[in-house]
Amino acid sequence: MANGLHSVIQSLKLVARYGLIVLNDGLICLPTKKRLVMFESFNGKDVNDNPAAIYRALVHAEPRYAQTAYFSVKPREYAALHAKYPEIRLIKRFTPKWVYLMARAEYWVLNSRLPNWWHANRRTTTIQTWHGTPLKKLGTDIQNVAIPGRTTAQYHADFVTAANRWDYLIAPNQYSQDIFKRAFGYRGTFLSIGYPRNDVLYTADTAPQIQALRHRLLPQAQGPIVTYAPTWRDDTAIQQGVYRFDLPFDLGEFFRHVPSGTHLIIRPHYLVKDAVDIRGYEDRVSVLAEADIAELYLISDLLITDYSSVMFDYANLKRPQLFFAYDLAHYRDQLRGFYFDYTAESLPGPLVTTAPAFYRQLDRWTTDHGFADHAQQQAAFYQRFCAWETGTASRQVAQLIITGKEAGK
Repeated sequence: MANGLHSVIQSLKLVARYGLIVLNDGLICLPTKKRLVMFESFNGKDVNDNPAAIYRALVHAEPRYAQTAYFSVKPREYAALHAKYPEIRLIKRFTPKWVYLMARAEYWVLNSRLPNWWHANRRTTTIQTWHGTPLKKLGTDIQNVAIPGRTTAQYHADFVTAANRWDYLIAPNQYSQDIFKRAFGYRGTFLSIGYPRNDVLYTADTAPQIQALRHRLLPQAQGPIVTYAPTWRDDTAIQQGVYRFDLPFDLGEFFRHVPSGTHLIIRPHYLVKDAVDIRGYEDRVSVLAEADIAELYLISDLLITDYSSVMFDYANLKRPQLFFAYDLAHYRDQLRGFYFDYTAESLPGPLVTTAPAFYRQLDRWTTDHGFADHAQQQAAFYQRFCAWETGTASRQVAQLIITGKEAGK
């Protein structure tokens, strides 16, 4: 009975999809509408990341866009996002109105791929921002793709097809640009300007602004703030749609090795936010899965991570980082594979793989307020991954949308 109902639902979804495709294929023959811009972040999951930074810069530069720019969001996220961002015009994905707006838009601003079966108006300009400097393999560089119903060759071909529908692709640094060009098979125009989402790390990195953020986000915190932001692990499913979260250190032991009054932020993937166990430490630990991560960077005195691309963004602040890669061999060799040599010599902070070594590095940070012996690596890391950041990327893309011209051209 359940399987039969599921089959009926899937069939109805397929019929609805084809109906929307037919509607779109007719509408994309019409002219685009002036100042109509469609934004989307992570396939409609939120209003954040590079698209949100560009949206705000665009509306600031030309307030008329507040009436003609839309954020595409998943229907199930609409109510919560509308309450959170009442000033932004939201539209539910894959509804008739969404189809009309997408078909008539002058610009699409996205940070991930749309399905290849969805076509743009040939007059629409697509700006792909992507969503991070890559450490883990991407696109055609992934040798074995484990997606049910898709071969590795099909995945590679789909990625290249999608990428070559983008008119512009934002690159945060030369390293990323080289990888994007190869792994995406990209032949369009790069905007080599740094990441729009990182602008705030330059414009808001002042004592008064940081204090205001601390008061708003963690009014109870009196001492240093440490953020633990691990990467998403592909192999943590307990059952379909349910994942576990493994904290690789003991909270009691952690607080014995950091300054008195320290507050710990745990920034997990949203799929495991409810699986984080902080019982007994609710006054000293906050699980913030949905806060603006740039604001968490700004209030953090130390970032603890592993293989997450947060390392590249946080490096803009030139603050201490500690890398706790407790499953390094498994993650590197079996799950995804890395682009660069993930070693203590390459990273901007100490690399540890065991809990005792982790606690010893916390002791060093507590005593020295940093990791002075990694100053050279930190400077080299900044030069390699942050040199293009100027705090102006959002404004540059906004001007491209308003004028149709890249800055300086």
